[in-house]
Amino acid sequence: MEDHHLAYLAALAISLMWVEAALPSPLPGVKPGLANIVTLLVLRQYGLRTAFWVAGLRVVAGSILLGSFLTPGFMLSLGGAMASLLVLWLARGLPERYFGAVSLSVLAAFAHMCAQLAIVSVWLMPTVNVFYLSPVFGAAAWLFGLSNGLIAASLLQQYQFGRAHEPAL
Repeated sequence: MEDHHLAYLAALAISLMWVEAALPSPLPGVKPGLANIVTLLVLRQYGLRTAFWVAGLRVVAGSILLGSFLTPGFMLSLGGAMASLLVLWLARGLPERYFGAVSLSVLAAFAHMCAQLAIVSVWLMPTVNVFYLSPVFGAAAWLFGLSNGLIAASLLQQYQFGRAHEPAL
C-alpha cells in the first residue's frame, strides 16, 4: 500500500474521531467508536498490518490534534485500540462465514472495553472496583460494536471490498 493511501485512510479515521469527540456522551468514557468502522474496512481490504497502522495513526495523531496526547484519555484509547487489534489478530483464523464484520466488530468492542476497564482499575483508580460497571459498559460495547459492524458490513457489501492481499502479522 502506498503511503499517501495509508495517510488518507488514517485521516478518515481521525475525522470520525473528531466527529465523535464533538458528540455528547451519555456516560463518561462511552463513545460509539465510529473510527473503528474504518479499521474494519481496512482490515478486510488491506489486512491486519495496515489496520494496525491506521488505528495507531488515528490514536496518536488524533490525540495530538484533540490536545490529549499522553493524557489518561490517550492511554485508554491506545490500550483499547491495541486490545481490539489483538482480538482481531486472534480471530483471523475463524471461519468468515460465521465471523464477518459484525461479529468481529462486537469482539473488538468488548476487547476495547475490557482493556479500558483494566487500565482504569490498575493505573487510574487502583483502590476502586470499576468492574461493577462492566454490565453498563458491556451493553454499550455490544450496542456500538453491533451498529459499527452493521455499517461496515453494509459498506463492504455495497462497495464489494475484496479479501486482504497483505500477509497477516
